[in-house]
Amino acid sequence: MTDAVAPDPRPLALVTGASSGLGEAIARRLSSDGYRVILLARRADRLETIASGIPGALVLPVDLLAEDAPAKIAAAVDAAGGKLAVLVNNAGAGGRGTFADAGFAGVRQTMALNFDAQLRVTEALIPALRAAAPSSVLIVSSVSGKIARPGAGAYSASKFALNGWADALRAEEAAHGVHVGVILPGFIATEGFPQKELTGSWKTSWLVGKPEHVADAAARLIRTRKPERYAPAPWKLMALLAAVAPSLMARISARPALTPTTKA
Repeated sequence: MTDAVAPDPRPLALVTGASSGLGEAIARRLSSDGYRVILLARRADRLETIASGIPGALVLPVDLLAEDAPAKIAAAVDAAGGKLAVLVNNAGAGGRGTFADAGFAGVRQTMALNFDAQLRVTEALIPALRAAAPSSVLIVSSVSGKIARPGAGAYSASKFALNGWADALRAEEAAHGVHVGVILPGFIATEGFPQKELTGSWKTSWLVGKPEHVADAAARLIRTRKPERYAPAPWKLMALLAAVAPSLMARISARPALTPTTKA
């Protein structure tokens, strides 16, 4: 007779966009902090590779743009057992090009993944998050959600929208024990955005952070239940400068190389 396998007692943490970069780093950090992580992305083979190095990790290959994605995700979380303590809305993509060139179609495409998909996932999992309270929803936004610049309007629009929605959701869910935190990365060197134009010069290399900075921000937000955190932390000064000296920041952000556009 085979002995029954004891259920994994660790709380669940679901990370979207977990097949590389920021999502992978966040998943690894949450696992080391005692969570059983669910890795969600489109690339099943890549997820399997990452899961092999994370004890007890579950793989959930889903295209967030698919109509049935929210239902599939909710069913998978329910089947995993345990309590969903953390949802990390990290999936996203950069959107570059002027509005005159990319037009409304470009904005709509970027918003579909960077904004709409995050809301659909969160809507599907709110009941589980409330049931697991105290729990957390983390939203990987960007400094571009505070500071916009030419050529990245669609990306910034999606991140500005995420920030505003997060503020409202935070107030709405506080009474239910669900914390909502926003991570605001600056320049982060990832597979999708290696930031070579910045790391190649000592004058700008100091601006570039690592995925681990974002993972650390995620862990801190869960622990402190604060509204937001910049990654790396000094990027908060840029947002402050934009608030107190918008004209100066407009001149700085118009420079071609200075676009904190990370693959979230």
